[in-house]
Amino acid sequence: MPSVAVDTAHGISVSRLALAEFRCFPRLVLTADDRPVVLVGANGVGKTTILEALSLLTPGAGLRGARLADLGRREAPPGTTWAVNAHIRGAEGAVDIGTGRGDGDEARRVVRIDGRPARGPAALGAVASALWLTPPMERLFGDGAGARRRFVDRLVFGFDAGHAKRVARYERTLRERARLLREGRADAAWLRALEARIAETGIAVAAARRATIRRLAAALADGVGPFPGGVLALIGTVEDWLETMPAVEAEGRFAEALAASRRRDAETGGAAVGPHRGDLDARHGPLALPAAQCSTGEQKALLIAILLAAARAQADQRGIVPLLLLDEVAAHLDESRRLALFDAITALGAQAWITGSEAAVFAPLGDRARILAIAGGRAEPIT
Repeated sequence: MPSVAVDTAHGISVSRLALAEFRCFPRLVLTADDRPVVLVGANGVGKTTILEALSLLTPGAGLRGARLADLGRREAPPGTTWAVNAHIRGAEGAVDIGTGRGDGDEARRVVRIDGRPARGPAALGAVASALWLTPPMERLFGDGAGARRRFVDRLVFGFDAGHAKRVARYERTLRERARLLREGRADAAWLRALEARIAETGIAVAAARRATIRRLAAALADGVGPFPGGVLALIGTVEDWLETMPAVEAEGRFAEALAASRRRDAETGGAAVGPHRGDLDARHGPLALPAAQCSTGEQKALLIAILLAAARAQADQRGIVPLLLLDEVAAHLDESRRLALFDAITALGAQAWITGSEAAVFAPLGDRARILAIAGGRAEPIT
C-alpha cells in the first residue's frame, strides 16, 4: 500500500456522543469538534466511563473488557438496556453508530451503522478505529501473554478490518473442538475438517499480527521525542513457522500438530499449539532491555511510543488517524514528556480523548483542545 503523508490523512473524530443508562450515567450528551477533548474531574465521576463508551464504537469488548450485563446502570428502570450512540467523521465521511445490549434475555451486543443493523461488533472495524492506554495497561509487559495478544489485536484492527472476525471465528472453532474432544464423540473425519478450519483461520490471524508488527518497526525504531524507540517481535511456534515457510505449508503443519495433540488437548481442554499461545516480545531500544525489566516509568513511555507509532503508521498507510483514548496518561509523566505528548497528538491531527484530575496539567494545550469538567453526571465546558 502506498504511503500517505500524515498532513493529508483524515482524523477520525466524534462530533456527538450520547449515553443512555450506561454505567453511572442515566443520560449524557457530549459534543466536540476535531480538537482533542480533555475530561477533568475527581475520581469516580465517570471520566473513564466516557472513554469506555467511545471504545465500544470499535470491534471488541472495549477498553475494560467488561461483560455486557455490567455496562448497564445499576439503578436503571426494569426492562431498560444501555446504549451508546455517536456521530463520527472519518475518511469516508460522516456516519452514525449505535451499539448496546439487545432487548430481552438474549445477552448479545447489537450494532447499527447509519440506522441499519450490522452483523456484530466486528463490522465496526470498517468505519472506526481507536487506540487506547489505561492505567492497568501499564502492567502490560509484566502481565500474562493473553493481555499482550489482545493488545496486538487492537493494533491489527487499525490496519485490517477483517481481523476481528477472524479472531472470533478462530476462538469459536477452538471451543467447538475442545467440546468434541471432551465429550469424546466426534469421528476422525469431522475432527480433521474442524482442525483444517482452525489451521486456516489461525494462520491468517498469526499472519495479520505479524504484518502489523512489521509495519510498526520503522515508525517505532527511533521513538518520538523523549519517548523511546523500541523493538517488537512475535514469539511462538506458529509465529516461528511463518518466519521459515509459506503460509500454506504452515497451515498443514498446524493441522498435523492439532491431530497429534488430541489426547492431551482432551485432558487439558485447550490446544497445545496455535496463535492463542503466542506472545509479544517488546524491548526498550535505548536501554537494550526487555520491556519487563525496565522501570515503570520507562514501560509507560514505551507504551506511549508504540501507540504514537501505530497512529502514525495508520496515517501513513491508510490515510486515517485513529481516535486516541488516553486515561490518566499525564500521571507520572515528567513535564518534558507531557509536553511532547501534547505536541505529538497535535502534529498527528488526532482527536484524543484524555482524562485527568487537574485542568492545570493541560493548560499547555491552550486552544488546541476542548476541556470539559465532569461532575454530577454532567459535562460542562471549561474552554
